[in-house]
Amino acid sequence: MSLDLSVLLDGAFVMAPMTKGSNLPYRRLCDELGATITMGEMAVARRLKKRSRPEFALIRRHPAEKVFGVQLAGRDPDEMAWAAALAVERGADLVDINLGCPIHEITRRGLGSALLEKPRKVREMVSAMKAAVGDVPVTVKIRLAWAEGRFVHVKIARAAVDGGADGIVVHGRTRQARYRRAADWEKIGEVVQSVPVPVVGNGDIQFPHEIEAFRTQAGCAGVMIARGALIKPWIFKEAVDGAYWDISAAERVGIGRRYVALAREHWGEDDRGLASVRRFLLWHLDFWYRYVPRYPDGRFPKLQERGDPFEPRSELEAVLSRPDPAAHGWIADLLIHGEERAGPIPQLPSEEDLERHRDPIPQG
Repeated sequence: MSLDLSVLLDGAFVMAPMTKGSNLPYRRLCDELGATITMGEMAVARRLKKRSRPEFALIRRHPAEKVFGVQLAGRDPDEMAWAAALAVERGADLVDINLGCPIHEITRRGLGSALLEKPRKVREMVSAMKAAVGDVPVTVKIRLAWAEGRFVHVKIARAAVDGGADGIVVHGRTRQARYRRAADWEKIGEVVQSVPVPVVGNGDIQFPHEIEAFRTQAGCAGVMIARGALIKPWIFKEAVDGAYWDISAAERVGIGRRYVALAREHWGEDDRGLASVRRFLLWHLDFWYRYVPRYPDGRFPKLQERGDPFEPRSELEAVLSRPDPAAHGWIADLLIHGEERAGPIPQLPSEEDLERHRDPIPQG
């Protein structure tokens, strides 16, 4: 049954397609916590055509996901149409085209944000994909431009809609900016005013009050959450509840344990499976430690800023906020094997060592 995007995206909270971050167990976690749509990791159409097993894993849907979207990268209309049909055959509820990836390995091949200045090519790809998938929605995720001062967001969005796109997702930054600047929600609003299809805004959402503020500013239908979801997957619960959750350290551990349970189900209980669970868990811990709750004076940290010093409220919260490998290894043992296996909390490193491991602006 096809989706009515105008209904689905109205007030939607979409988990963004993120390399490694949108692994199947983490999508299930975010789905359980309230995400309206969960998006898989970007899959390259040409690799799918070559029957790459790792690429096929990126378009795998779990039956428990409420609404699952596949994001594809490519530049050949026929390849993209074939890949879109494959994604739908394998359970995708919608298919998205990546016009935003800023990574050189992708853009040097003419994919991702390299296509932002090729509206004719985008129109052709969307048209071919729509012909291949019928009533299944095709959306396009864009950035504002390749470089500052060369904004093409309205032009490229219109080209996508001319090709038949059912919705547009706008990441409010240029490719050149990567994640160094705050997202421009005014420019997201320019796309909203320029196309007749639902628009989803993306950029800098970490707390529930920001969702309504950004939606109001841009006038967009829904929001997509990327780094905020990596730092605190419970952002989706807050979004559904419409209220900030002053989550305790023990509750955070509970969410971590739920992820581990889903990861074990996915990768298995043998040595190889548990090695994958631990590897992905350690990757997630490098984002989870960055969470800072509301300040005592009522202000909220900003995703793009280092912010005020954080004073943990318990020994467990203190170790959860540490960036060093020793702390992450201890937390991984706690979540996978329990308190007895984890042992005592490792000694706090020097401030110099902590600073060496800390990255003020996570690159999701």
